Amino acid sequence: MLRIEEKLKILADAAKYDVSCSSSGSTRKNNGGIGDASASGICHTYTEDGRCVSLLKILLTNHCIYDCAFCVSRKSNDVKRAAFTVEEVVDLTMNFYRRNYIEGLFLSSGIFKDADFTMERMLRIVKKLRQEERYNGYIHFKTIPGASEELVKEAGLYVDRMSINLELPTEAGLKLVAPEKDHESVRKPLAYVNDQIESYKGEKKLIKHTPTFVPAGQSTQMVIGATPENDFEIMQVADDFYRNYKLKRVYYSGYIPINNGNSLLPQIGSIPPLVRENRLYQTDWLLRFYGFRLNEILNPQHTHLDLDIDPKLSWALRNPEFFPVDINTANFNAIIRIPGIGKQSALKIVQARKFGRLHAYQLQKMGIAYNRAKYFLHCADSPFILGHPSMEYVRAAILNEGNRKSRQQDSAGQLALF
Repeated sequence: MLRIEEKLKILADAAKYDVSCSSSGSTRKNNGGIGDASASGICHTYTEDGRCVSLLKILLTNHCIYDCAFCVSRKSNDVKRAAFTVEEVVDLTMNFYRRNYIEGLFLSSGIFKDADFTMERMLRIVKKLRQEERYNGYIHFKTIPGASEELVKEAGLYVDRMSINLELPTEAGLKLVAPEKDHESVRKPLAYVNDQIESYKGEKKLIKHTPTFVPAGQSTQMVIGATPENDFEIMQVADDFYRNYKLKRVYYSGYIPINNGNSLLPQIGSIPPLVRENRLYQTDWLLRFYGFRLNEILNPQHTHLDLDIDPKLSWALRNPEFFPVDINTANFNAIIRIPGIGKQSALKIVQARKFGRLHAYQLQKMGIAYNRAKYFLHCADSPFILGHPSMEYVRAAILNEGNRKSRQQDSAGQLALF
């Protein structure tokens, strides 16, 4: 019989490969019980206001009936297996919370017996936390693909966020390494939960005391690099899911080979494709918050992201006719397309220019990446207008500047050692 400490070590370690557990945005209030999801703003590392918070991130079990080639918990993998009881998860959550170790729970599971059997036990955990322990903290719940709609709906009344992993970006890729699964088993619950969220919102307008249903919304995760999809195909899927299911986030997890000699999977050592993963997140950010359309960044003629530069800079170098942008007259939507200028800096520019024309030194004080932005903007004393050098020159100059800063940081770090 495994001790609780050994179970926790095994099942917390198995859960670390799921990255879809960042900022919640929940509105669940404390109604006299323990915890407050709206106050914690739970996330994996940091909230938007800079607070570092933590959560108990575990699997109910790492036993699984499926044999997905990319998954550490696949049934053919030679790993130590464990399973919590419902009471053990509840006790762990409450004891850790009372000791101020955590601010919430991220609950996922391998699938043992069948989807409903697993989902029913996960549901019992969150119901006991809410009803018996009066726990009002944040709960992120991983829906089990194939579970009944009745169980999904009931779970949605007790948790803050629900998510279900897409696993691989395309159906073809999924069938290659996980032939027992399909995308329809993911799309169906996402659509159902989205419909329920909208329905409860509509009822809330008519009935004041309508219960909340998944107040922090839904998310999903894709494994990147395990199958041969290009960046355009990956982002097409993400864009489709954002539009059709109103997801809060799509997460991109670089493939990590784990005890696997499967010839269908890339053998890339122990280093996941982190740079590519980062570029996908940057593209995702541009689509959601910067007004870019997917075909501006990726399209059939440009199917891969440039790993050396970020996607906004890559777009700018391919569209010289858009620049230079005059920051003293351009609208907000044009300013945020300038490489090196984020949304907050663009707002500062729009506000500051009401009091006079802006100069280069003022832009630098606002905190923009001026050494990058200067090639694409015009200000009151702009010494440089795009068109004199070629775009190849601009790209090389920006990369050289980045390399110079990296060398300076390395030298400073070496000096600090002495």
